[in-house]
Formats: sequence, structure tokens, C-alpha cells
Amino acid sequence: MHRPIGVNTWVWESPLTDANLPPLLARIADLGFEAVELPLEHEGDFTAGTVREALAGLRPWIVGAMAPGRELVLADDDVVLRTQRYLSACIQLAHDVGAPAVCGPFYSHTGRLWRMDAAEREQAYAQLRRNLAPLAAEAEAAGVVLGIEPLNRYETSLLNTTAQALEALGPLLGHGVGLALDTYHLHLEERSSAQAVRAAGEHLVHLQVCGNDRGAPGGDQTDWTGIFDALDAVGYTGALNIESFTAHNASIATAAAVWRALAPTQDQLAEQGLAFLRAARDRTRGGHP
Repeated sequence: MHRPIGVNTWVWESPLTDANLPPLLARIADLGFEAVELPLEHEGDFTAGTVREALAGLRPWIVGAMAPGRELVLADDDVVLRTQRYLSACIQLAHDVGAPAVCGPFYSHTGRLWRMDAAEREQAYAQLRRNLAPLAAEAEAAGVVLGIEPLNRYETSLLNTTAQALEALGPLLGHGVGLALDTYHLHLEERSSAQAVRAAGEHLVHLQVCGNDRGAPGGDQTDWTGIFDALDAVGYTGALNIESFTAHNASIATAAAVWRALAPTQDQLAEQGLAFLRAARDRTRGGHP
């Protein structure tokens, strides 16, 4: 079971553009990665033609950024429509560059928090399904899956756990919609990260990995053995994509609450994570240490 190892360009740059994308992807390929996550922060920041020319053998995934003003629940119709248009652009880009999935917390802007009782939560979930449904159909027609990502309690109050995501997305799962999990959020919200992966099962379409401190995976408190065993159990063959961030970009550092450098250099963060993931994957050729 060979899982390609990738990295998000947010480790180095934000936003990703047609200008900085080619040299950055060349750098990522030179470091030895097999895949790359491409965040589309705003429509038109970078184009499919530039991506195709710059991939250099890297397998692409598209990720979305839910900035303030992007909402699919508890929002005015025009806000929902603008958000749907943005996600449609992400889907089209994924199709055009050959990415299998578009992943992110596609329900409300990151950092939006509000209290809900059980009835209010049920209503929010129903609204999310209604507003995701046309996007799910669009993704399925394009041969792309929307990977919906639960976030930790400090970044959302809607979907924090795998169980909540499965409940909320229900009938959409397997029809253009799946789950995208992130070991950082799993570490904060799940009693067992491995069990959360097993619960996602066949609906797991993407996995982002990092240390529990948001730095390089490996040598941290995360139960990597359990996670890799769970990935084997559910037959996950997607990428292991490192998602971390640079503290040297004001907007991304604030959005991700990265207030200090997580490695001596960003290249070292990527290299350390790659070395750990490669060793763990290759130790038994089954994907787990």
C-alpha cells in the first residue's frame, strides 16, 4: 500500500500565485516529495495551466480557505451563493489539474464560533446538506470529491469530530462528498485519533499530517502507530500531506495561530516530516511502523 507523501505550500508561502508557484513546486519536488497541496485562497490567484506546467511529477490536491465571508450555514443567501461560487472554482481547478479531491472546512469561516442546542445543531446540519448538495453533484460530475474537514473547538463550533461530520453529511457521503481529516485537529478533539480514522472508514478521502504542535510529524505526542494501523484497516491509499505554516507571513500566522517558528527553517520542517513519514511508510511496506 503506497501512500504518496506530500506537503502544503502554506509551509512556505501565502497566497500561492502564478508567480511563486513554479519555483516553489520545483523546490518541493527537489526535496523528494511525491505530492503537493495547493491552497486556492482567492479565485484567480493561480491557474490550471501554470500548475500543469510546474507539477514536475508531483500529484496535486486542492485545498480551500474559508476566510471571513465564506459561509454555507446561518448566512444570508447572497453570502451562501458567493461561497458556493468560490467552491465551484475550486472544483473546476481540481478537475483541470487532475486533483482527486478539494478539501477544507467547507461550512463556515475558520474561527466562527457560536453555541447551539441539539435542535439548532440539527437545523444547521440540514442547512449545510442543502447548500452542499449542488456542489456535491458538481464535484461528482467532475470526477472530484469534496473532502469536508472537521476543525478543533477553537476554530469552529459546528464540526469538531469525525462522528459529527458523519452525522452532518449523512446522505451526501459517497456522492461527491467525503471526509478530510487532519491529525492536528484529531489530537485535540478525539479520544482516539486512530479510532476516528476507523470511524471515517471508506469515506476518508484525504489526510493531513503534522505534529501535535503544528510542526513536522514525528517525535511528538501523536499516536502515529495507531493512526497508520487504522489507515491500513480502512484501506486508505491517498496521500499523507504535511500541513504546517510559516510564522513569517502575517496573514497566515494569524489565521493559523502560529506565533513562533516550528523549526529552524521551513525547509527543515518539510525535510524532517518527509523523513519520518517515508521511514514509517517503508518500514513494512504496509504504511505503518
